[in-house]
Amino acid sequence: MAKPLSTFRCTECGWTTPKWAGRCGECQQWGTVLDAAEKAGLGRSVKPTVVTGDGIARPITHVDTTSVAHWPSGINEFDRVLGGGIVPGSVILLSGEPGVGKSTLLLEVASKAAAAKSRVLYVSAEESVSQVRLRAERTGALQPELYIAAETDLATILGQIDAVKPDLVIVDSVQTVASSLSDGLAGMPSQVREVASTLIRVAKDRNLPILLVGHVTKDGSIAGPRLLEHLVDVVCQFEGDRQTALRFVRALKNRFGPTDEVGCFEMTGDGIAEVPDPSGLFLSRGTDPVSGTCVTVALEGRRAMPVEVQALVVASQAPNPRRVTNGVDPSRVAMLLAVLEKRAGLQLAGLDVYVSTVGGIRLTEPAADLAIALAIASAVKDRPIAHTVAAFGEISLAGEIRAVSAAKQRAGEGVRLGFTTRIDAASGSIATAVGQALATGVPDREAELDRAF
Repeated sequence: MAKPLSTFRCTECGWTTPKWAGRCGECQQWGTVLDAAEKAGLGRSVKPTVVTGDGIARPITHVDTTSVAHWPSGINEFDRVLGGGIVPGSVILLSGEPGVGKSTLLLEVASKAAAAKSRVLYVSAEESVSQVRLRAERTGALQPELYIAAETDLATILGQIDAVKPDLVIVDSVQTVASSLSDGLAGMPSQVREVASTLIRVAKDRNLPILLVGHVTKDGSIAGPRLLEHLVDVVCQFEGDRQTALRFVRALKNRFGPTDEVGCFEMTGDGIAEVPDPSGLFLSRGTDPVSGTCVTVALEGRRAMPVEVQALVVASQAPNPRRVTNGVDPSRVAMLLAVLEKRAGLQLAGLDVYVSTVGGIRLTEPAADLAIALAIASAVKDRPIAHTVAAFGEISLAGEIRAVSAAKQRAGEGVRLGFTTRIDAASGSIATAVGQALATGVPDREAELDRAF
């Protein structure tokens, strides 16, 4: 008989070691290496099981899909991210930073579902039922079919599901629920894995959709084992700056729909509200053109949105000029400054440069390069760009403007919102684009004089 071997395994990534270690040697996580007590099972085999009834494999064309059709949650922006609505039997994980509005959004989902005569069980492991009731009163989420429970024990939550027999379950949050079948405190990888596995099994066996709230770590990843994201059907990330009211829900994983959709919301005094057309949220309210501003058409998922980029350039009093950015990548701005100085002939060495976006949105795609560069050029020359101009394109180190994805969609959205002049890859180079952009803000009489002299 083989002698049992004591093996230690990482609950995060599965790395094994013959000795205990405080830190995993593979994923570098602390406190995830536990004793697995494996046995060397050489020569063992698994016997086949006879499959009968509905478990027998069948042609995919004979599979009935009526039981897994999407049903709307009542919030169109949330349904957009999910691919049309909530699928029965699915498990959805919504993660986000503390205070961003995860609980408020899911309470709104629960209220809409309850208003549609669906029985909803909202389990809060972080608040008392009285606290949830106060928040529901403030947001107008009081519904007779909405059941509230404050539980942190998994077995008790399962008992609540048996008693209420809901059509939808919301657990806030999965990191604060503990199971007696697993050692350790709530939130530890082993506990999160056990709680999630049990709830997923309940969802599949009863065809019951379950929404889970997930915490995030300091680096923005979901707290707990990576296995959690693999087990659930949908992973949604709730993004937004707590200093602004705008929020985005983005699907990182979706087994029932696309992952390139984005839902837009706005936090209000009464809770959370949908923003079906966010086109005006990222533009300034000024009527007269001002130097240092340029509009780009950014792509958030499948949604094209105009975003105004603003730049301010002042003489520097320090030996090393400042480069301050807000909403854009500082390294990207530094590269664009070098390209403008080398390829467009702008003198930026002794100037402090400030670049920001309107509305607090963050631009990460290269398509915003051209608008950032034109805004800086406008600020340096102190010449405004017309309000009717929209620019998008990637700028290379050679000063070339490259085409970007979804150019037709960006152009169409720009025309719909009144941006009749488009500056893109057709301009060829950044020097040409700067000249075209600055010419749009010059009155006709001044343009004639410039051409004459």
